[in-house]
Amino acid sequence: MYRKASLTFSSLLAFVANQQVGTNTAEVHPPLTVQKCTNNGGCVSSIQSIVLDANWRWVYETSGYTNCYTGNKWDPTICSDPIACAANCALDGASYASTYGITTSGDSLTQKFITDSNVGSRVYLMSPDDTEYQTFNLNNQEFTFDIDMSTLPCGLNGALYFSEMDADGGMSRFPTNKAGAKYGTGYCDAQCPHDIKFING
Repeated sequence: MYRKASLTFSSLLAFVANQQVGTNTAEVHPPLTVQKCTNNGGCVSSIQSIVLDANWRWVYETSGYTNCYTGNKWDPTICSDPIACAANCALDGASYASTYGITTSGDSLTQKFITDSNVGSRVYLMSPDDTEYQTFNLNNQEFTFDIDMSTLPCGLNGALYFSEMDADGGMSRFPTNKAGAKYGTGYCDAQCPHDIKFING
């Protein structure tokens, strides 16, 4: 059985299940050109896109614009428990370049470590139809990329890696998840209980 993995780019905080979709900022995924190559057919380019991880997004009250999460704490007047948070809080669309320092140009992706008050980011490669994460069957395949870390200061972690995730960001397994891959949901690693706002969705 082959495992499928989603590609994750990273430049470098509590547990709630599922989330709503905000309407303050439209979610527009920056395009990114990738290629798939074979020995016989050469390389074929595909214009896909990237999406910002849900953990970096503004999470606010669905009935207004009050932050649900500030610093590293949930607002208890909005989020008295995980079920209330899931019902009352929404993930907003991202202003990729101005807020997060994330830009694309052709087959190039740039992530700035600090942009105004934002620190770091994590993005995922979307499938060609822009509705799910791109998944990879890596057995007997080669994955190549170029990365320029010449301007990354000492002591920082800049990484490109694979992570096993639901292609839809958990929407089918968790029906109350209205955001899904379009809003970067579903990532989990060893730090989940301490660092990820939404788990299982």
